[in-house]
Amino acid sequence: MKEAGMPSLKLKTYFNWSSGKDSALALYYLLQDKNYSVEHLLTSVNSYHNRVSMHGLRRELLEQQVRALDIANSTIELPEQPAMEEYESVMAAAVMKLQRKGFKYAAFGDIFLEDLRKYREEQLNRVSIRAVFPIWKRNTRELLDEFIALGFKAIVICINADLLEDSFAGRVIDRSFIDDLPKGVDPCGENGEFHTFCFDGPIFKKPIPFVVGEKVYREYNAPADNDPDKEKLQEKKKMGFWFCDLLPEEQTIFSDARFAF
Repeated sequence: MKEAGMPSLKLKTYFNWSSGKDSALALYYLLQDKNYSVEHLLTSVNSYHNRVSMHGLRRELLEQQVRALDIANSTIELPEQPAMEEYESVMAAAVMKLQRKGFKYAAFGDIFLEDLRKYREEQLNRVSIRAVFPIWKRNTRELLDEFIALGFKAIVICINADLLEDSFAGRVIDRSFIDDLPKGVDPCGENGEFHTFCFDGPIFKKPIPFVVGEKVYREYNAPADNDPDKEKLQEKKKMGFWFCDLLPEEQTIFSDARFAF
């Protein structure tokens, strides 16, 4: 039993850091919560291309970003095109390593994708870790307004070409960006419409400098459906994305570094 006047122990938590705006805002709110102690950041990286998975952010900028957060961090190193079984195996190894260090809670920046939350909770329950969702079920327009009002800054680095024009890639998140979003596109891009790089805000010790590089279009095979009757139809289906490459400030936009992942 805790003695009177003794401070309660905070819950040791690691945060699944994506490098984008939702992660930044969720981390901001969790750092304000006196019940939790955020002591580690975990990020999935495509080790073949040295870029943050999904977002396409260069590893160098991720490293600068986490240094500005001043929180211990590690990465989940993924191959170029991991199968689900391979992804889950690598992820489980990283989570078990954190569990052995005393982490009992894992936080995420998810907002309303029920199936994704269920998947995360089921995977973590296997190793007795509880999932935490600081911005769950918040109105996404209100969240983005708060993000801007708090002084956060982010730039769009990936868009789904089926849902947004290429002009959105490379735009800084501001109120004009919100106003220009087409009807049906979530203000936070929660359905995968776009991804961002957060480069400044109240949780950072200093802004992360970068240079805007080239804009590149890439196509990928759509995820296979479990229904075998649909497999042949889907194997030729492509998903298109526009990426806005960002370079560390010491490099130039004429860098010959290959843009692919």
